[in-house]
Amino acid sequence: MNATTVWKFYSRQNVKTAETKWRNMDYSKESLRKHYEWRGKIEIKPKMPVFNREDLSIAYTPGVAAPCLEIQKDVQKSYELTGRWNTVAVITDGTAVLGLGDIGPEAGMPVMEGKCVLFKSFGGVDAIPVCIRSKETDDIVRTIALIAGSFGGINLEDISAPRCFEIERKLKRICDIPVFHDDQHGTAIVVLAALLNALKVTGKEIGCIRVVVSGAGAAGIAIVKLLLAVGLHDAVICDSKGAIYRERGGLTAEKWDVAAANLSGLKGTLSDVIAQADVFIGVSKPGLVTADMVKSMAEKPILFPMANPTPEIFPDEAIEAGAALVGSGRSDYPNQINNVLAFPGVFRGALDVRASDINDEMKIAAARALASLVSDAELRQGCIIPAPFDPRVKDAVSLAVAQAARSSGVARI
Repeated sequence: MNATTVWKFYSRQNVKTAETKWRNMDYSKESLRKHYEWRGKIEIKPKMPVFNREDLSIAYTPGVAAPCLEIQKDVQKSYELTGRWNTVAVITDGTAVLGLGDIGPEAGMPVMEGKCVLFKSFGGVDAIPVCIRSKETDDIVRTIALIAGSFGGINLEDISAPRCFEIERKLKRICDIPVFHDDQHGTAIVVLAALLNALKVTGKEIGCIRVVVSGAGAAGIAIVKLLLAVGLHDAVICDSKGAIYRERGGLTAEKWDVAAANLSGLKGTLSDVIAQADVFIGVSKPGLVTADMVKSMAEKPILFPMANPTPEIFPDEAIEAGAALVGSGRSDYPNQINNVLAFPGVFRGALDVRASDINDEMKIAAARALASLVSDAELRQGCIIPAPFDPRVKDAVSLAVAQAARSSGVARI
């Protein structure tokens, strides 16, 4: 059977059993028990044996001097003679860990280890967790820059806004390897993929819609920027004070940039600006959207309430209120918008061509590749994006990203 057939077979046979198991499991209790058992979710294993003096002499001294001298002559050989070519650092300062907030770098380690597991399982990428004991932007930037020679890429994770924007921006200027803040760009890629297919179903064009985003942190701003890059013109972001517009005082640099997308200069609360909007995207807090707000939207509204574990509005409530399509961050509803669909394949593709950056062209290529995995015949209310365990995802995304890296001039092989 081909990959598509296998996936469909797996889905039909196992979804009911899995759902029953999920609903009956106390995830927190079981996860804590397993973490005590595992004592860490990743380990390092050698690729070669060390059984005798000959093995030792080749892997270590004196033989290891030869590859060291090759790298000294040409540092790019580090990609060929060490594991750097396939290794990513997953880095946090512990200030925005999941929904837990600023819990510290050590407390963020279980999440970073989990991210490393996903890199390997879904992308074949080796990943190392690095938790930095500082909240100072320059400390973090300098630390990462100094260790960058050990890695083929940097994945920033769970760093609070607005510091995350400056950290990424500075690192991109000084590092010769790709730097990718997954909370921003991984989310944006998957949202774009889901929206491309949702617009197909509703018969709307991205250049003719108005999008309202709740949440002006890392994810919300990155989503709007990527949507603008593919042709969106009209977008309103709301933060805790309401709609963001240019005349509003006290805006950060990032909020100022995206305020220009509020073409009509809409002001007021989320309830005010969501009226007649075509799309709602939530990366904020539970329960912010009501049924009446959904009813006030334009015809065939699309909603992506992605706050986790409790969304801005539950998908079934949104559908009942008239939503044409709904996606969320939850695994127990259709159309899960999950970053694991993006970052493993994005890094796989970037590493395969030794990219110096992960740019907009590569992100858009990843989103289009994801969207293409749902055929026109399959598109419907409950199916606008592939599932995380769809075996086609890694190759589709990585190949698209690698080609976009070559086309945009950031590939080095």
